[in-house]
Parts: sequence; structure tokens; C-alpha cells
Amino acid sequence: MRSILTLAEISQAEIEQIFTVTTELKTKLLRGDREPVLQGRVLALLFEKPSLRTRVSFEAGMAHLGGSCIYLTSDAGWGRRESNGDFAKVLSQYVDAVVARVYEHRSIVELAQHSDVPVINGLSDEAHPCQALADLYTLYEHFGSLTGKTLVFMGDGNNVAKSLALGCGRVGMKFVLAAPQGYQFDQPFLDLLAKENPKMELTVTSDPIAAVKHASAVYTDVWASMGQEAEIETRRQAFADYQVCAQLMANAPSNAYFMHCLPAHRGEEVTADVLDGPRSIVIPQAANRMHAQKGLLTWLLLAKGGSDTIFLTPGKKKK
Repeated sequence: MRSILTLAEISQAEIEQIFTVTTELKTKLLRGDREPVLQGRVLALLFEKPSLRTRVSFEAGMAHLGGSCIYLTSDAGWGRRESNGDFAKVLSQYVDAVVARVYEHRSIVELAQHSDVPVINGLSDEAHPCQALADLYTLYEHFGSLTGKTLVFMGDGNNVAKSLALGCGRVGMKFVLAAPQGYQFDQPFLDLLAKENPKMELTVTSDPIAAVKHASAVYTDVWASMGQEAEIETRRQAFADYQVCAQLMANAPSNAYFMHCLPAHRGEEVTADVLDGPRSIVIPQAANRMHAQKGLLTWLLLAKGGSDTIFLTPGKKKK
């Protein structure tokens, strides 16, 4: 049994396995085949934060796979009516896996420490591995090989940027963070990144135009995430020069894509003409949250997070 709290816990070979399963499941779905490989399995969704993509993609994905979800919020009493350890131990007697969407990363770490079933990070202040997996899978669909491609993240060195950097290092992509001083990666994360991906090409710059010069894709996120509402005006001023607009995209290669994890604040971190333009792949990117998570769940629950053969069709081995 293993949990997925960050992409540091998944190897390149395992990401490739997840992508292989994702592709097969997605191909079958497009043919109208919803193979119930997780029939009878129950997934708990333990959410401290509101959600559209994370909640609906996991619920729909589990339904496609023949399983079911239980959605839990603060009414479940996590960390209130009883200790986190007791809560995790009891919850894991009822379900096969837990997705937790939390404010503080330490909350999900503690949950995983006491859980008897896999815990998946659906978002924390330090990481968003499911988002990054879906994003990398989207680029994989568009490029085929990801080796040597360059992903540019324009904005705060936040949980999404950190997960993308870890993921890029795993799959052989170059990663560029363009952010003002004070909003770039912190030193503990840089140390982790160097340890996990010592050969990756990482660039951190405060020059947005230079950052996109060799971009295969330009990615941005909101300037103030949930829990940072008090910093909105300060962040608007700090990131004013980092808006992804047509003028900035003109400095990137003509075949570079635009990505956003959504929800977007149109007219702030990205202009509407870019978000809705021909280079934008934000909708396929959002759709792939469900597909990649189906691949992750199937790999995690059927292969137990290892390299065992996954049987997607009874009597037929997945090659």
C-alpha cells in the first residue's frame, strides 16, 4: 500500500505506466466502453476546500470504473471531534482509497501516516500532483515524447508550479519559472528538486519575455489562490508584468501551447484572447484531469502502486 502526496513519490517508469493505463481507459471510453475494473471499490473525497474539477473528475471517473465515491466535508469532524489519527484509522476501514483536498500539507501527511488505504493528494499548499499528472499527460498527447520539451510557468512558484517542476524533471522536460523576486521557489523545494531530479534543466528568472523564448507550452495560474485573499492587491502589483497576453505569446515559438489549471481570472493572469485562442489547450487539459486520475486510481488499486501487470480486460494482459 502506498500513498501519492507529491510527484516525488512516483518514478519516471511509474508515470509511463500510469499514462499507458490512462490511454487505454480513455480510448475505451471514447468507444463507449466503460469497463468496471474498480467495481465495488469506494473512494472517499475528504475536502476542506471547494472544488469543481477535482471533485467532479474523481466522482465521474470512479463511476466510469464501476466504483463509487463518498464526499466528506467539515461535517465529518476531521481534526475536530477526534484526533486525526483516529479519524484516518476509522475512515480507512470503510473505503479503498482517500482523496484529500486540504489547506495545509501537513494535514494530508498525517492522514496518510495513519491510514490503512492509499491517500491521494487532491491539493495542498505544497503540492497538486493530480493536476500535474493530467497536465503532463495532455502534453504527452500533443507531443508524443516529452523529452527535451520546455514548460514555462508564468507566475507564483506555488503548489502547481512545484508539482509541474517535479513532474517535468521525472519525464525529461525542461522547466522555466518566471516570477518576481519573493515569489520564486523556496530553497527547501529547490533542494528537493535537485535531489529528486539532479539532471533536469531548471531556469528561474524574473524576465517573462526571455522565459518564453523556447517554450513548448506556456502555463499560468491565478495570482492569489484560496487562502491568499488578503494578498490580492499586493500580488496584482507584483505580477502585473507577468500577464500572459498576445504580446507575450508573440515572443514564444509559434507552435507553443497555452495552459491553465483553472479557474482563470480573465484579464488578470491571462487575457481572454489567449485563454480562448487557437493555442489554448485548457479544455482538453481540464478533461484530462478525469482521464489521468482514472489511470492513477486503476494503477494504484489494481497494481498496488507497483509494476505488477494490470488486467483491464478479464483474461487479457495489459502489455
